[in-house]
Amino acid sequence: MKKEDKKQIIEQIAANLQEYENFYLTDIATLNAAKTSNLRRECSKQGIKLVVVKNTLLQKAFESLERDYSELYPILKGNTAIMFSNVANTPAKLIDKYKADKVPALKGAYVQESFFIGGNTLQDLVNIKSKTELIGDVITLLQSPAKNVISALQSGGNTIHGVLKTLSER
Repeated sequence: MKKEDKKQIIEQIAANLQEYENFYLTDIATLNAAKTSNLRRECSKQGIKLVVVKNTLLQKAFESLERDYSELYPILKGNTAIMFSNVANTPAKLIDKYKADKVPALKGAYVQESFFIGGNTLQDLVNIKSKTELIGDVITLLQSPAKNVISALQSGGNTIHGVLKTLSER
């Protein structure tokens, strides 16, 4: 591979790293062509960009960025595929779906500005709530006390209204 081609690939990987908030490093080497095609199709449906990379080029892309990704360097061995996603737990759920086959195998991830190293962190990643889910939870929590206050005011309003009416009649 020519030096210019490598430089272009490094720039493309770096652009993807900046475009997506989260990425997962996986090993899909043992998949045959049909299973790889199915995985790519499923990734596409769920808004995940799957890219197979050379470890040295990925490390150079990491080094070209301002953020420090050095925690991921030790896992850059063997075959590596990156799953890029803007939803934190979508790739984890996909990997978890195929865990019986052990492929794709999770090597590590960078999710919500945190590093997760090793396959044993998969359940933690599956349980991470997406931004939309967190906003929904906050809205639900905020609505509950407001509903209680409104219902108390409405029920108390009838009582106060009854008292005022009785007093005005006397």
